[in-house]
Amino acid sequence: MIQVLFHRATIVRNTTQLITTMNILFIADPLAKFKIIKETTYAMMKSAQARDHKVWACVASDIRSVGCIQAHAQQIVLKDHPEPTDWYRVVAEGEHPLSFYDAVVMRKDPPFDVNYVTDTWLLDAAVRQGAKVFNAPSAIRNHSEKVSILEFPELTAPTLIASDKASFQKFHAKHQDIILKPLDGMGGSGVFRVTENGMNLGSVVEVLTENGTRPIMAQRFLPEIAQGDKRILIIGGQVVPHALARIPQDGEVRGNMAAGGKAVVVEMSESDWRIANTLAPTLWARGILLAGIDVIGECLTEINVTSPTGFQEIFNQTGFDVAGMFIETLEKILTV
Repeated sequence: MIQVLFHRATIVRNTTQLITTMNILFIADPLAKFKIIKETTYAMMKSAQARDHKVWACVASDIRSVGCIQAHAQQIVLKDHPEPTDWYRVVAEGEHPLSFYDAVVMRKDPPFDVNYVTDTWLLDAAVRQGAKVFNAPSAIRNHSEKVSILEFPELTAPTLIASDKASFQKFHAKHQDIILKPLDGMGGSGVFRVTENGMNLGSVVEVLTENGTRPIMAQRFLPEIAQGDKRILIIGGQVVPHALARIPQDGEVRGNMAAGGKAVVVEMSESDWRIANTLAPTLWARGILLAGIDVIGECLTEINVTSPTGFQEIFNQTGFDVAGMFIETLEKILTV
């Protein structure tokens, strides 16, 4: 059902639609933890409210199956002059089937663990009951943010996914300078670099694989990281025309903003456009409304589909309204 909606939405992309007020539910982390100065979900909510839609919020644990898939949610109004810890007020709350909402936007952050997988199962059931969920739950579940790049080997750096120490020793012997990271993390958590001397390779592999019981990823180190790990956003099959380079600081190899990286909007290179335009139609066809692809140099490193960020940084530096583009695209899908 979701894929049909996405396919049909492309037909009306440039037409004028009469948009009525919609109820939009955001499944996110607790509102009290939002850092509104940079929170992408906040930007989405703000844009939705500006376009006269009703904003609802809940956490994943508020979703349950009671004959139908429903959630206890709060309708909120964002304040005109928000403070970091006082930026919204609750105007209503209650239990509603997810099909009550015109759109359900899944914005829960990883880790992508068994609880997250269970969330996607419940959301899949809600879709069968008539809910419209974005990104499509099956697409979130089927697109590991690290492993999904294997579908596009011509765009990536040499990559290994394994759990045994011998495989990583061979990979290091061939490439000399490598990055190792868990498959279910975010924000640069658990990322290690092992250079030519191979120091601590065995220890790093043991820790990340939990002594060979969990697969992890290794990639050849890309020195272009010094110019930034570029986040490129794709919304409804359309590429946002600005890349956000997360530049490592203070001797770090991680550019992630959560790891202290400096976020600087940069001009999209020819290679950036080639990679993004290669991925965009495929992701769109699979029900992925919003993706954030990561590019270092000329290599694709991740395809983020759970809760991509960067909306506010791009807007603040360029004036390009990414959140507005997101909500407008959502409206077009829902009015087909």
